[in-house]
Amino acid sequence: MNNGYCVIFDMDGVIFDSERACLDTWTEIAAGYGITDVREVFDRCIGTNNNQTRQIVEDAYADSLGEGIADKLLSESSRLFHEKYDGGKLPVKNGVKEILKYLKSENIRCAVASSTRKAVVEAELRDAGLIDFFEEIVGGDAVKVSKPDPEIYSMACEKMKVNPADAFAIEDSYNGIRSAHAAGMRPIMVPDMIPADDEMRELSEVVCEDLLKVIEYLRNLV
Repeated sequence: MNNGYCVIFDMDGVIFDSERACLDTWTEIAAGYGITDVREVFDRCIGTNNNQTRQIVEDAYADSLGEGIADKLLSESSRLFHEKYDGGKLPVKNGVKEILKYLKSENIRCAVASSTRKAVVEAELRDAGLIDFFEEIVGGDAVKVSKPDPEIYSMACEKMKVNPADAFAIEDSYNGIRSAHAAGMRPIMVPDMIPADDEMRELSEVVCEDLLKVIEYLRNLV
């Protein structure tokens, strides 16, 4: 593969199996408030930043549980998440270490573009021993508009000094694929909790079942 390309990773659901971990903490906290439909609301938050997530949760539950419920649910869920998974306990997705070592061996540069705050991204990557694989990290707090807006991927390409057409984006979420496509990149979808639909297959260059399949795809490119 031409090493003039770069690969920009989403983090949650791509590098870490954090979407399931997060859902577990949401479910546990929500139960204390009598909330039973948390999965449907959670799915709508995948691929969004903190502000958008807060608004989605507030819109879903404020009428029944009062204004400010989103702040309570999210802060308690965040506390529980960090109690359970800080310090390198967050599980990584299948093939993460293999793809990062493969890209390094091919001198293909890597970055992260995540809707999560940069400080959290750095801490989680550092705890997992993965941070040195990435040349640049762009967090959701760096942009005004979250995915599906292309701003975060456009910024990542700019920081990497690469033409978006020469940059692959590895994503699990619908909003992430929409963002990368709108930025003019080459989106690769590796579905996590939500399978690819017709729109995702149309917007993605390829849909792979895991990161090991992404290695095969990249290796076969001329």
